[in-house]
Amino acid sequence: MRREPRKIELLAPAKNLTCGLEAVNHGADAVYIGAPKFGARAAAGNSLQDIATLVQYAHLYNVRIYVTLNTLLHDKELMEAEQLIWQLYQLGVDALIIQDMGITQLHLPPIPLHASTQTDNRTPEKVRFLAEAGFKRVVLARELSIDEVQAIHHAAPRVELEAFVHGALCVSFSGQCYISQACFGRSANRGACAQFCRLPFTLSDADGTCMARNKHLLSLRDLNLSEDLESLLDAGVTSLKIEGRLKEVSYIKNITAYYRSQLDALFARRTEYVQASSGTCRYTFTPQLGKSFNRGFTTYFSGGRQTELASMDSPKSMGEQLDVLESVHADHFTVSGKNPFHNGDGICFFEARSNRLQGFLVNRVEGNRVYPHRMPALPPDAVLYRNLDHAFEQTLAHPSAERKIGVEVWMGETSFGYVLTVQDADGNRVTLSFAVPAKQPARTAQTDHWRQQLEKLGNTPFTLQAFHTELHELPFIPPSLFSQWRRLLFERLLQVRRINYRRESSQWKETTHPYPLPHPSGELTYLGNVMNRSAAAFYHRHGITRIAPTYETQPPTGVPLMFTRYCLRYELGECPVHQQARQQHPVPYYLTGTDGKRFRLEFDCRQCQMQLYPA
Repeated sequence: MRREPRKIELLAPAKNLTCGLEAVNHGADAVYIGAPKFGARAAAGNSLQDIATLVQYAHLYNVRIYVTLNTLLHDKELMEAEQLIWQLYQLGVDALIIQDMGITQLHLPPIPLHASTQTDNRTPEKVRFLAEAGFKRVVLARELSIDEVQAIHHAAPRVELEAFVHGALCVSFSGQCYISQACFGRSANRGACAQFCRLPFTLSDADGTCMARNKHLLSLRDLNLSEDLESLLDAGVTSLKIEGRLKEVSYIKNITAYYRSQLDALFARRTEYVQASSGTCRYTFTPQLGKSFNRGFTTYFSGGRQTELASMDSPKSMGEQLDVLESVHADHFTVSGKNPFHNGDGICFFEARSNRLQGFLVNRVEGNRVYPHRMPALPPDAVLYRNLDHAFEQTLAHPSAERKIGVEVWMGETSFGYVLTVQDADGNRVTLSFAVPAKQPARTAQTDHWRQQLEKLGNTPFTLQAFHTELHELPFIPPSLFSQWRRLLFERLLQVRRINYRRESSQWKETTHPYPLPHPSGELTYLGNVMNRSAAAFYHRHGITRIAPTYETQPPTGVPLMFTRYCLRYELGECPVHQQARQQHPVPYYLTGTDGKRFRLEFDCRQCQMQLYPA
């Protein structure tokens, strides 16, 4: 028996309504966007009206809209969150992404819940627990290898798995980072991360020997799994997620279009996988990952542990590497290579002495001579990077994609006039009859004229793929009248698509076992992130008897403030386990910030983790 193809979702971020609309236009199957409150990016909240507008537009293409409510909540905020959830449901939102288990204990509408990556979803046991507890989907930790993803899928085959494939990486396990709260009073679990990991530090060993000075030692490169999409799908992933709810619209356009193109090519080869939404995209540009914000790329742990995960010289975007510097003059420099420079380009390089990233704008270009707006002190052997391609950005500043759903139209005759039938690629069908009192025979062929009229679909989401006529004698129909018929036909098709859109209904219902499914842990420390009584009630139902307060409400002393699979010993070639390094700096290591704050790095080789403590 032949299995139905598995629907695969490309999930794009939206900072605001504009980004959300362009994510749809450029090929997303789903969009995630922040609610007015309680999202893990406090700076990316959106009004209910904007969310409603996005929902209406996206559903025309069967694109789903997920709203993030993934912060920890105080008891006094739960009722407000409940009211907001009902409002979002009434707007047509398809699912909620949450971290706080207190939300599961509220009076909820029948809307699916997705377990945010901030619930720390790294093991088969944890994912199976969340699936059995009632979550429709689990967003996996970024640190997982493809083999680990496959093991999770085998342990919990019925829950949908969502995996990040592109964008910025948190160095810590998501939801397990308390350094921002400890140092700045800004909780990452409350949507106010201060990005401690992007700061410069000096690294020293246990003897005080300096190993690195003023380097961005915890600043990871950006994730890029564009070459691993097929392996992720084969491992059981359903949704491929792009990070970037603070990114600008040009980033959303370019990155979404790139992954849409990659997936379309993959589906052409692997017919057991199909697109989760409707419509085909055409672009006015060639998507290129290196053209958008990036700190350099890494596949992280997808294929196992590796080095060069961090962007230690700068946390800023370097963009794409350009040509070799040939010569430097008073007001310009020359390059040797084939990469074209453009007026208005942003170019950056590393200073010779400080090794700091510096940048400048290109004023004009004459052949291989580049004239900066202000001539920088370029080292003779400088490597040039372009982090702003002016021509590319100008293209993206205009309408740059068209997403269309194919339709077929049939024209027939009745005793009192004519009938038009349209059917779209999803099987939605509309038939309208039009009365014509006096039929007039045509003097010339009409079929091409009718086809041309039907092709004038303007800014509707449709494109004509085929036109069929069953008329024995071709009549003359005035173009204005036929245009009116076309407008009525496609207005009705739009109405039918809206009516036929089916969002999934999922009433939260915890495990149907005779007893609550036990939580993998016997007790919850501050790492459990239990901030309210409702969340505590959830865990009590699942066998947890001892629950510690959150770090935000009662910070314990002497505990790790960050847990990470990224390891500086390994990054620097001194891992005694995997690299069998003979010469090693004595541990623990120490990080010292430019403000004088000092932190201790401990290495748990049994779990292959690095942990950061206050020194």
